Amino acid sequence: MPPSSRPVTYKMPHHPASSRTAQPRRQAGFLAIIVGLLAALIALVGLIIAYVGVLLVPKLPPLDVLTNFQPKVPLRVYTADHVLIGEFGEERRSVVKFADIPPVMKQAILAIEDSRFYEHGGVDYVGVMRAVVADVTHGSATQGGGTITMQVARNFFLTREKTATRKLYEVMMAYKIEHALTKDQILELYMNQVYLGQRAYGFASASRVYFGKDLRQIDLAQAAMLAGLPKAPSANNPVNNFKRAKIRQEYILKRMLELNYINQAQYQAAVAEPIRVVASSNQFAVHGEYVAEMVRQTLYAQYKDDAYTHGYEVTTTVNSVDQDAAYKAVRTGVMDYDRRHGYRGPEGLVQLPENADDRQQAIDDALEQYPDNGDLLAAVVLEASSKKLVVQPSDGDAVALSGDGLKFAARALSANASPKLRIQIGSVVRINKDAKGQWQINQLPQVEGALIAIAPENGAIRALVGGFEADGNKFNHVTQAWRQPGSTFKPFIYSAALEKGLAPATLVNDAPFSLTAEQTGNQQWDPKDDDQPEGPITLRRGLQKSKNLVAIRTLNYITPQYAQQYAAQFGFDPAKNPAYLTMALGAGAVTPLQLANGYAVFANGGYRVAPWLIAQVSDARGTLISQAKPTVAGKDAPRIISAGNAFIMDSLLQSVAQHGTAANSNSLKRTDLAGKTGTTNDAVDGWFAGYQHTMVAVTWLGYDQPRSLGSREFGAQLALPLWISFMDKALHNVPMYQAAPPDDVAVIDGELYLADKTPGNGFVAGVDVGAPDASDASDAANASDVAEDRSKILDLFK
Repeated sequence: MPPSSRPVTYKMPHHPASSRTAQPRRQAGFLAIIVGLLAALIALVGLIIAYVGVLLVPKLPPLDVLTNFQPKVPLRVYTADHVLIGEFGEERRSVVKFADIPPVMKQAILAIEDSRFYEHGGVDYVGVMRAVVADVTHGSATQGGGTITMQVARNFFLTREKTATRKLYEVMMAYKIEHALTKDQILELYMNQVYLGQRAYGFASASRVYFGKDLRQIDLAQAAMLAGLPKAPSANNPVNNFKRAKIRQEYILKRMLELNYINQAQYQAAVAEPIRVVASSNQFAVHGEYVAEMVRQTLYAQYKDDAYTHGYEVTTTVNSVDQDAAYKAVRTGVMDYDRRHGYRGPEGLVQLPENADDRQQAIDDALEQYPDNGDLLAAVVLEASSKKLVVQPSDGDAVALSGDGLKFAARALSANASPKLRIQIGSVVRINKDAKGQWQINQLPQVEGALIAIAPENGAIRALVGGFEADGNKFNHVTQAWRQPGSTFKPFIYSAALEKGLAPATLVNDAPFSLTAEQTGNQQWDPKDDDQPEGPITLRRGLQKSKNLVAIRTLNYITPQYAQQYAAQFGFDPAKNPAYLTMALGAGAVTPLQLANGYAVFANGGYRVAPWLIAQVSDARGTLISQAKPTVAGKDAPRIISAGNAFIMDSLLQSVAQHGTAANSNSLKRTDLAGKTGTTNDAVDGWFAGYQHTMVAVTWLGYDQPRSLGSREFGAQLALPLWISFMDKALHNVPMYQAAPPDDVAVIDGELYLADKTPGNGFVAGVDVGAPDASDASDAANASDVAEDRSKILDLFK
C-alpha cells in the first residue's frame, strides 16, 4: 500500500497506576482540611458560647440601675416663681424625660454617635467590622465601633479600657439592655447620663452650663455643639477650647445634612450662627448667689453630703423680678458711688509680643487672671490715645471706645498721667455698657453694698443681695455684717417715746447738748448736727430733719435703759446696743436683716414676724419633705407695739419720705412710702430703711474695713438711690395704700396722739424747752445715769 494510504494510528500516553489515583486523593485532602477548619471553627464558637454562657453571663450585672435609674442629682434652689438660681453638687445633672428632649437634639446625637440606632439590635455589625479593620490596620485598638446601647452599658456598668474581654462584656450587656428596654428608654438614659464637661452630666445640664438655657430652648447650632461633647468632653468643650468645639459642631451639622435631618439652608444658617457661651458665674437667668448659698448652708446642716446628691429641690420665698431688681440696684448704686470718687488706674499690665499668635496667647493668659465680674468685663488695651481706646475682652472681639466712654478715665489717658494711673498698650482695664448701650471705661469698686427686702405681713424674704459680687466675696453683708445703723435707729427711740407720753407735736429743744469730761469720765462730748440748731421744734420735724440733738434729748428723757429694752422687742441685741445716750445716734450694731425686720413692725401694724427664706423642700421624685409655716401679722404673730403706736410711727416716717431727708423718694410718685436715712459718724456707713405696706427694704453702703465714704456723702446720696431703684420695680402695679387710724389713735388739730396720752391726759408737751413738766425731774434723775456711762460713751460714739 502506498504510504499515503496507510492508516494513521495514535498512541495513548503512558500513565502509571499511582498517577491515576493522585487527583482524588488531593481532593479528599482539601475536603478534610475544610471539614477540619469548620470543625475547629464550630469548636471555637462552641468554646466562646460556653465561655460566655458559663463565665460571662452569670457575671453580667442586673439592670436595676437602669430600670430604677437614680443619678446623683445636685441640690437645686428656685425662686418662688420657679426660676433656678443655684445648683450644688459634684455632678451638675438635670434628668429630663424623653418627650421633653427637642427633636433637633436627638437628631444631632444620632447623626454623630449612632445613625442606625433604631435599626440594629444593640450591636451594629457593620460598625464593628469597620472598627476591627481599623484596629488591625493600625496594630492597636483605635476605634470602638460602639453603639449608643453599648455606650450606655459602658457608662453604667463597665470601665473605658479597650480590651477584648471588656468589649465582649459590652456586647453582652448591650443585648441584655436591648431586651429589657425600648429604644426610646435607652436613648433617654444615654442623654441623661453621659458626661459633657464642666461637671455637667446629661444634655439638659450641659445646655444650662454652656448656654444658660433650658434644653427645650436650644436651636440647631447649639444642639450640634452639645452633640460634639461626648467624644472629648473635658478637652473640647466650648469653655476650654471653643475652636475645637466649633470644628466638631460643623462636622455634626454636615452629618445631619447627609442624613437628611436638615436641609441646605438650615445647615448654612447653623454654621454661620454666632454661638455665645455663658460665663461659669452667669449660668442662671437671675443672680441669686447669696440666697442660694444660704439655702445650701441650711440643707447641709441637716443632710450633710447627701444634700448634694439626692436631688433636693428647694423653693425659696424670693421673687425673681424683685431679686433681679435688687441685684441691678446694688450693682448700679455701688458703681455710681465708685465713679463719683474717680478712676484709680488699670488693674494690671501685659507685655504684648509682636507675633500675632504669641500676642493673642499673652492676652488670653492675662484675662484668665482677671475674670469678668458680671457686666464689668476685663479687657487688654490694644490702642490708647486721649481720643480713642481699642480693647480686647475675653470673647476676642475688639471694642473701640471714644467720646463719653472715655470721660471717666480722661486723666489716665493724658500725656502727663502718673505711671500708676496711666492707661497704655497692654493695660488691663474694665469696660461695661452705659444706660444708652455704649461702651465705657469703668473699674471694680472697692466699696460694698447690700439690699434686703421682706414682706412685712409674714417676714418672707423677697429679695436679698449680700454684696457687690458673690463670686468675689462670700461674706453676706445682709446677715453677717454688724454695722452702726446711724439715724435709721432713731424711729425705735421715738416709738419708745410715744409710750412715755411724747407725741409728734411734742416740742424738743434743738439746741447744743454737752457732757463734760467729768460726766463722761473721759473727755467732753458735744454731739452736733449737720445744720444749725433751730431751738424748740416738734418731734415730727426732729425726725423729718434727722436732728441728732432732738433724738439725744428724747432718749435722755425716756432713759437709755428703757429704750434698750424696748428696742429688744424688735429683735435688736441689747448687748450690741448698750444703754448709752449714743444709742440715739445709732452707735450700736445691727445687721441689715435685723433692721428690715424691725421696720416691718411699723409696716404691718405692730406685729413681730420672723424672717424666713425656704418655702418648701422636695426630693428628686417631687415628694414634699418640708413646708414652712410662718407666723402672720394679725393672725398668730405676736403684737409687740400697739396699733396706735405703729400708725403714728408710720405717719412720722412718711413725713421723712415726703418732706424730710428722704424726699427724693417722691420720684416714685407715691404717697404711701415711709422710711429713714442713716449716716454714721464720719460717714462710715450709709443707710436707707423704708417700706410700703407690702414691702420693707433696707439698703446699705460701706467698706468692709470701715473707713469714711466721704465728707459729702450721706445716706440720702448713698443708699436711698438703691432703694428707689429697687422699689420702682418691686411696687410696679401695686396699688396705693392708705390705712385708717386705729381706735387707740386720737387726731387733735390735725396731729396724732395715742388715745390715752392726749393733751391734759398724759401727753408730754415739751422736753428741755424750759416749760415746767415732768421732764425736769426726769432730766435730773437721768444725769446720774449718764454719769455712770463714763468712759464708754465717747468710745461708742466714735
